[in-house]
Amino acid sequence: MSQLYSNSIFWIDIEKIKPNPFQPRREFDEARLRDLADSIRQYGILQPLTVSRIEIVKEDEGIVVEYELIAGERRLRASKLAGLTQVPAIIRVGDDNMAKLELSIIENLQREDLNAVERARAFFRLVEEFKFNHTQIGQKMGKSREYVSNTLRLLALPQEMLDALSAGKISEGHTRPILMLSDRPDEQSVLFKEIMWKKLTVRDAEKIARKIAFDKVRKKEYIQDPEISEIEGKLQETLGTRVHIERKENGGYITIDFFTNDDLRTILDIIKSKNNEGGNPNLMLEKFISQKEAENKAGEVEVSVPDGEVLIVEDSQDDMHLIDDRTNEEVKKAEEDVDLYNIKNFSI
Repeated sequence: MSQLYSNSIFWIDIEKIKPNPFQPRREFDEARLRDLADSIRQYGILQPLTVSRIEIVKEDEGIVVEYELIAGERRLRASKLAGLTQVPAIIRVGDDNMAKLELSIIENLQREDLNAVERARAFFRLVEEFKFNHTQIGQKMGKSREYVSNTLRLLALPQEMLDALSAGKISEGHTRPILMLSDRPDEQSVLFKEIMWKKLTVRDAEKIARKIAFDKVRKKEYIQDPEISEIEGKLQETLGTRVHIERKENGGYITIDFFTNDDLRTILDIIKSKNNEGGNPNLMLEKFISQKEAENKAGEVEVSVPDGEVLIVEDSQDDMHLIDDRTNEEVKKAEEDVDLYNIKNFSI
């Protein structure tokens, strides 16, 4: 039976193809699916899908043949949008669940279709459901053990940050400094918002995380003057932004974060009047985010479609451009770094 199907392409009714329960990919860009559907209408499906053949015994119909998708879900979805009734497919036989999952992951990885979160979840399924260790996964995927371990660690991020990573609002490079602050959730959340709204580069985010982590170590090793700590806290509450006081042998210096020129004027006014504007240490960041959200909303355009619905389309001129300012060599090293989240490895 296997020789009958080996390397042969068959035309199969779309309605007979069932989704792949082991599909690691969850996010499908609707605009790209429509583009692919247009291409399929014009040129057809250039690469066949991969399916497995399943025989099901039904009381009324006897033996019914169905097909389970292994690889090619984007092509299948786009074919449905294009109005096709049949698609070309290669039929595989004899694959168990493990083989189907491997094929789905490998097919997506080879096409670079999985985002970082989907890839991490796929690796997690290999660990949890099929008891693979990180080395075995790396061997099957052509990656190092460290790459697999670092990818899996992404799942330790809060759901809000995982959603942002899946949607491309932050890059995988930005997760490195965010994860450095996993034991300090409040500051981790502030850094995440700064990356999102201040458009911090990877290097900028690393500098902030490194400084916070270093301060934590410093405070453990050296007993900070309690008066300095108290003043630092009061300044943060009064000014509504991050403040750092560094005490030196003779004097020291104060670092105050700001986001806009208006923030500088606000800081000056507060210092002049000694007026506490709410006691929120993240006030300036929250005001900055509110302003950006208002600008983004103002950039949305209403578009009417034939069926009477109204779509909200964002002005492309205001798109946020993520900046991963690391070199290709730095990215490669980070992916396979054994001690990826150690402070000493951060760029300065």
